[in-house]
Amino acid sequence: MSPGVRRLYVPRPAKVEPDEAGRPASVDGVAIEAVREEWVVEDRWWTPHPLGRHYFELALADGRNLVVFRSIVSRRWYRQRG
Repeated sequence: MSPGVRRLYVPRPAKVEPDEAGRPASVDGVAIEAVREEWVVEDRWWTPHPLGRHYFELALADGRNLVVFRSIVSRRWYRQRG
């Protein structure tokens, strides 16, 4: 990346407690009111560093909306704005 250029919407680690089906039940201790949408992105499968993410658009109990994803490769959870 060029000097002075900043990446937007960089994923940040999130503490997600999943339910028995693997869907988020809470994020950073805040309960999930609803899963609004869910989708999977698989890209760059032909490269040494494939991208696989299971996304969830959430409505939280505190009124916020949030997008989180679980990396299919690392199995870690992240939050992402945008």
